[in-house]
Amino acid sequence: MTDLRNRPGPADAPGHWIDDPSHRRFLAADARAQLDFFAASLDQNGAIAALDRSGTPRPVPQELHTVTRFVHSYALGQIAGYPGAARLVDAGLDALWNQHRDTVHGGYVWAVRDGAITDDQKLAYGHAFVLLAASTAMIAGHERARNLFDDVAGVIDARFWDETAGLMREEFRRDWTTFSTYRGMNANMHTTEAMLAAFEATGDRTWLTRAGRILAFLTEVMAPAHAWRLPEHYTDDWRVDFGYAGNPMFRPAGTTPGHSFELGRLLIQHWALSGRPDTTAPGTARRLIETALQDAWRPDGGFVYTLSHGGAVDIPDRYWWPMTEAIGALATLIKLDPQPRDEDWYRRIWTFAAAHFIDTDRGGWIPEIDDAGLPIERQFAGKPDIYHALQADLFPLASGVADTPKHLAGCLGDA
Repeated sequence: MTDLRNRPGPADAPGHWIDDPSHRRFLAADARAQLDFFAASLDQNGAIAALDRSGTPRPVPQELHTVTRFVHSYALGQIAGYPGAARLVDAGLDALWNQHRDTVHGGYVWAVRDGAITDDQKLAYGHAFVLLAASTAMIAGHERARNLFDDVAGVIDARFWDETAGLMREEFRRDWTTFSTYRGMNANMHTTEAMLAAFEATGDRTWLTRAGRILAFLTEVMAPAHAWRLPEHYTDDWRVDFGYAGNPMFRPAGTTPGHSFELGRLLIQHWALSGRPDTTAPGTARRLIETALQDAWRPDGGFVYTLSHGGAVDIPDRYWWPMTEAIGALATLIKLDPQPRDEDWYRRIWTFAAAHFIDTDRGGWIPEIDDAGLPIERQFAGKPDIYHALQADLFPLASGVADTPKHLAGCLGDA
């Protein structure tokens, strides 16, 4: 395997790294290494497995977000020119349709194992990723993904989309009875991501309009009211639930700076797909991204996981995915309206990521590091999925500001 450590780009290169040939070769090489590594997720029984640090499938239930992100990522890889990706996309589509789809009550269950349902919750977060997977597979040319798309789109419309609020309901039991009044930013953010892909796949502006409504609430109402930090947790009438603390991976207390990176990039993507109207969207996106950079970067490198609502560090642990999302957000800003500080941040983050998170020995990215900068498994076992880190490689290579799948065509062969 090509040794990429500490070589994301020449420190003295003029201009922007995203235009530098050596940096682009680095991005393409890391993307290929990840796609090689995570191909082992497809096991001999057609399941999509979670991997340990070495790339061996782990004996755990198959979870919906693992399969959907696998499909989305290899569909991106297919568009970008990675050989053999189409077969992996098809296998993931089979797993979603034949294993996670609930033929009794409709919708998609969270976890299965050996043909049996192990977690039957129906979550907006999971259904958003089903829509994303189906959309990206369609863009990549998988006509069979259309049935999956039509099915999950109908479920989202009937069960999750709240037309009055312009936001997503959160969670149900298998039979669609409710068990909580929780509402969450994270599920709505990933629904925005999926709806933008759905618009690209179909041309149906309903998806673009709905994504815009979610973004308007989060970026025009919530962000400026909370010092440009995004509250994560809400009651069913969309008031901030300041005391909420749930699953430490998906629903930690306080605010999550990594989500500001994601949402800022999605806001620019929506603006670009909408025809670049004369709005404040680019400035709002920059405000979100820059606030998160200043709030969350540790003096010794890497981003803290969460902040209190007042902006103090809550969970200082360093995970791979905020790094990757900051890279994607900064690449978007550099393409749109580059400022000198954008390039400084972009190089700083990539240099730290290459030294501490990229696993040059085995492939993939290390999910978390301790205070000494060494791998640790407190929150994340193994290597959870390819989704975040692959996009950190591909989005800077994309030809357009919006960083949409269609802008990735052939980029692994061109870099």
